[in-house]
Amino acid sequence: MKNTVVSQLFEVFIKRKITLSLAESCTGGALSATLTAIPNCSQFFLGSVIAYTNQVKIDLLGVHADLILKEGAVSQSVVLQMAEGICRLTSSDYSLAVSGVAGPSGGTCEKPVGTVWIAIHCKNKGTHTWCLHLKGNRQEIINETVKDSLEKLLNHLTQKKQN
Repeated sequence: MKNTVVSQLFEVFIKRKITLSLAESCTGGALSATLTAIPNCSQFFLGSVIAYTNQVKIDLLGVHADLILKEGAVSQSVVLQMAEGICRLTSSDYSLAVSGVAGPSGGTCEKPVGTVWIAIHCKNKGTHTWCLHLKGNRQEIINETVKDSLEKLLNHLTQKKQN
């Protein structure tokens, strides 16, 4: 297996006997596809929900409707609830959630195309969120979101292990 971020994640999850689930919006399944390209990823990857619409975020992941109305789907609070919701739904140890504006349309002055919120949730230990401000076309924004998300997840897991 190549020494890529995904193969390193595979090793960490298997070694620590922990699981992962995903809640994807703007990446539309690209994170899941990246993970499932590795044979035997089912040893740690439980599944994902592509919550592309607000209603799916509300109905499946338990995101509060009033929060989406107040802050928008592309926000720290919403991605945090998405991460917690998928973790609850799948009983995974960790979850990763993304929501953003991949473009080419849909951006606003406050949240231009390339704005992406990401969350890593660890069951019973809290959630870490961050925001990206990416440039490029739709596919480049999706690709960079996948890359950044998985790299930060690996860093998060290996830093927690060392401390």
